[in-house]
Amino acid sequence: MAGHSKWANIKRKKEKTDAQRGKIFTKLGREIAVAVREGGSDPDTNPRLRDAIAKAKAANMPNENIQRNIKKASGELGTVNYEEVTYEGYGPNGVAIIVEALTDNRNRTASDIRHIFDRAGGSLGASGCVAWMFDRKGLLVLDKDDSIDEDELMMLALDAGAEDISDEDEVFEIITSPSDFSKVRESLEKAGYSFASAEVAMIPQNYVDVDEEAQEKIMALIERLEDHDDVQNVFTNLNMD
Repeated sequence: MAGHSKWANIKRKKEKTDAQRGKIFTKLGREIAVAVREGGSDPDTNPRLRDAIAKAKAANMPNENIQRNIKKASGELGTVNYEEVTYEGYGPNGVAIIVEALTDNRNRTASDIRHIFDRAGGSLGASGCVAWMFDRKGLLVLDKDDSIDEDELMMLALDAGAEDISDEDEVFEIITSPSDFSKVRESLEKAGYSFASAEVAMIPQNYVDVDEEAQEKIMALIERLEDHDDVQNVFTNLNMD
């Protein structure tokens, strides 16, 4: 895993989130709603809801917002019904892109996403056209500081079930299988660690380098996708370092 930071490809997303807190709270609210719909409103018995709440707290979402979204999803404050949809396609220079969305209107969202790809000189493809280039993994990122002992962190993470841990300049990155993500995150939280990011992500098996002009076009496409209200996550094999 050494040699490329997975966090480099999501750090820009975090910086953008800081400037658009209201929009990200809405997106996180949808994740909570889907988790409640699938597994109930009790985080003690619903691992997906626990993960969604942890992600919301990492984004500094107030607890009252979290509880309001849980109540709304469970029917106490009305009803919501979002469908999970994944789109795959290519950006300029053949860069692979995966878009995860939550929508209450599949046809509208598909049309919008296709239009965004077309405008950017990309193309929306069939299901599976680029997913084979990625692995779904849990990714936990911790900012480095003097209080973190790397050997202790490594021991705790591996004992909890992590697949790997790497030192990436400003952060530590911990990779898990999706099934072990919650267990590893909760174990480290109980040990007093906090995360700059914690999510199950689509991580590229290999990264693609492009020239500066192409990178600007691809980044503009990714930003337009992320700005869409229904889009939750965008993953790419573009090397953003």
